Amino acid sequence: MKGARTDERGRAPRLNVAVGLVIAGGVITLCYLVYMKTAYRMQWDLAWASRVLFVRGWLMTVGVSMASLVLSTLIGVALVAGQRSGLSSLRIACQTFVEIIRSTPLLVQLLVGFYIVAPVLGLQSEVWSGVLILSCFAGAYLAEIFRGGIESIGKSQFEAAGAVGFDRWQIYRFVIIPQTVRRVMPGVAGTFVNLIKDSSLLSVIGVSEFTRQVESFSTRHMATLEGYLPLAAGYLMLTLPITWWARSLERRFGYES
Repeated sequence: MKGARTDERGRAPRLNVAVGLVIAGGVITLCYLVYMKTAYRMQWDLAWASRVLFVRGWLMTVGVSMASLVLSTLIGVALVAGQRSGLSSLRIACQTFVEIIRSTPLLVQLLVGFYIVAPVLGLQSEVWSGVLILSCFAGAYLAEIFRGGIESIGKSQFEAAGAVGFDRWQIYRFVIIPQTVRRVMPGVAGTFVNLIKDSSLLSVIGVSEFTRQVESFSTRHMATLEGYLPLAAGYLMLTLPITWWARSLERRFGYES
């Protein structure tokens, strides 16, 4: 029996490597066949000549995305706190805001927010207007994710923490938040990834971010793939670290398992 178990353990890594090689080989073969069958002729010299515009647009996307990630998280926390408030007027206002934002397209919110709301508030910058609108949009979704995570924790844990002398802040800090973080991380990571991709819509209000620079390049040189392949790679460079970070936090707070 012991020898059989040793053989099984020895076969598992080899089988894992074999399956991985088969999958990798299949993907490479598919990419090669697609490339050979495609009549489109790449002009990478044009993309290289426009690399400064690409980098400038990518950095703008990075800045807008990072600012929106921080601000949307703060907005989400504020909204969920308002929804759990004892003041009915504040609770209704936060719930109404969340439902309106979640029920309307981001494109409409960008246009209305920039051309109608921003002038009233005296906000003239396209970048900061876009960051604020994008943050409100993502913050509404984060608020629902946070609320669902908190409400998934049984009331008995609130009562038990209160019975040992914890006040409301200590209950959330030491009991509720650690459990909530692990439960909401997949949803939060997905929202963050969508926020970064949604930043491409800021081009409609004049923000010269990555997508707008690529569209300008493709229109000027009639070179589509040379622009959009780097565009996809640039967004992957932003979204993959967030996914890995979320998984590391899940493991860190995975004490329940």
